[in-house]
Amino acid sequence: MNRFLVSRRDWQRRALALALTPWLGAGAQAQLNQGSAMGSGLRWQVDPFSLGVASGQPQSGSVVLWTRLHITEADAALQAQTIALVCEVFADEALRQPVRQWQVQTDASRAHSVHVVATGLQPGRPYWYRFVCGSAVSPVGRARTSPGVDDPVDRLRIALASCQHYEQGYFAAHREMARSDLDLVLFVGDYIYESSNAQYLLRKHIGGVPTLLDEYRQRHAQYKTDADLQACHAAHTWVMTWDDHEVDNDYANNQDRRLTDPQVFLRRRAAAYQAYFEHMPLRLGPDAANASQMRIYDRMVWGRLADLWTLDCRQYRDHQACPDPMRGGGRVVVGCEALANPSRSMLGMAQEQWLSDGLTRSTQRWKLVAQSTQVSSSGVITPMGRSTFTDGWDGYPQARARLLGTVAQARMDNVVMLGGDVHMNVAAQLRVQPNNERSPVVASEIVTTSVTSRGMSEKLLAQIRDSNPDIVHARADERGYTLLDVRPEGIHAEFKTTPNPARVDGVFKTQAQWAIRAGVAGLQKA
Repeated sequence: MNRFLVSRRDWQRRALALALTPWLGAGAQAQLNQGSAMGSGLRWQVDPFSLGVASGQPQSGSVVLWTRLHITEADAALQAQTIALVCEVFADEALRQPVRQWQVQTDASRAHSVHVVATGLQPGRPYWYRFVCGSAVSPVGRARTSPGVDDPVDRLRIALASCQHYEQGYFAAHREMARSDLDLVLFVGDYIYESSNAQYLLRKHIGGVPTLLDEYRQRHAQYKTDADLQACHAAHTWVMTWDDHEVDNDYANNQDRRLTDPQVFLRRRAAAYQAYFEHMPLRLGPDAANASQMRIYDRMVWGRLADLWTLDCRQYRDHQACPDPMRGGGRVVVGCEALANPSRSMLGMAQEQWLSDGLTRSTQRWKLVAQSTQVSSSGVITPMGRSTFTDGWDGYPQARARLLGTVAQARMDNVVMLGGDVHMNVAAQLRVQPNNERSPVVASEIVTTSVTSRGMSEKLLAQIRDSNPDIVHARADERGYTLLDVRPEGIHAEFKTTPNPARVDGVFKTQAQWAIRAGVAGLQKA
């Protein structure tokens, strides 16, 4: 069989493309007219869209649309080829109102991933999209643009999620999110896990611990085959940042736990960053001049209602203080003098300044700061003094004080920190001096539990609660996500959970609800 034979259906698609030219930008029209040696006539033996579709990083006139051609052995001859696809955007779910289309090309150098920055869209509304490649048509996804910067907005509905270890449970939380009425999914880290733990195995990773590009690609592809995760990506536009497991547990800047030569580790980090970009709906990939770098921190505006910052707490941070001489990463310490060093940063000074400037200048009603872990203190009082886990914000107390000090000094209202990582739901009051009643509450914190990853013991959590009165809610025994309903008058946070481990048919309930009133720093029981 000639795989490149052009069928009547292909000619019909060409006719449709010509009919759509009034909606196409000049660049896209030029690409369409040029055509491609491949794409329109391809006959796929196996569906290449088995990893689904996704949208992300919305702006008022654009959104990123993603897919990846997953080429199997049956179509192995295409692996080395440049392949053309068409991305189609519609104004209605029935796909009867075409808006724009783009013809793009992809190849093996990017794992046949596709990132279309769909421009020329209207602000604050949904669109439907799909990809076409020869005989294959992708699932239909739903994307949403953000409102105009000065548009009045009554509501922003966010699902906050993190920490989805494939082996430790099923992605039932994504099934629930896919069914929910949301504007965004906000994912704050540990999208994949590089590691395994045989003690909590419900399903198994393919391959060992990834260190090379193809190995990270394989790990991302395995996660993307999960039907519930695919459904959530197709249903909602995502805003994302990462934590450590997308590369290696507890890594800090150019150092891993094994104290690998930094240049060797940075090559591994470059592979992980590239694979991450290839599988996510992101605008920017790794820096071509230095593939180990990739800017992921960003700011999104949701009309007059909210500013949303997403931070990078891994790439630029100082190494953890008072390290174990035999390995890198975080550990629990008591009496670590290096913690008082004001030059140490969780974000790096450039990102710190960028965030401080953005917070100070923001005129939006709510200032939402999404980062990968818990900002409030979680140390435990011991006979030897207060303990500190050096991988979290407790390990960078001066950087935390600078961030919250900026909020206090500028007398900012309505600052809310959003996080994940710690595998538990946390609601906390934030002060420049943690747990000190004489230090005013300046902001609120909501941390979501993990999608699947196992939480800490109740015994340890009880010690944390007893030692940190700023924490008004903390539970680590359940898995799930958090619904945030942001309105001009306040934010309602609802912890949605299912028992550990997360089962395929897990049933979700409301664990707790908290409210934040506009103009009043801190949380109240809803």
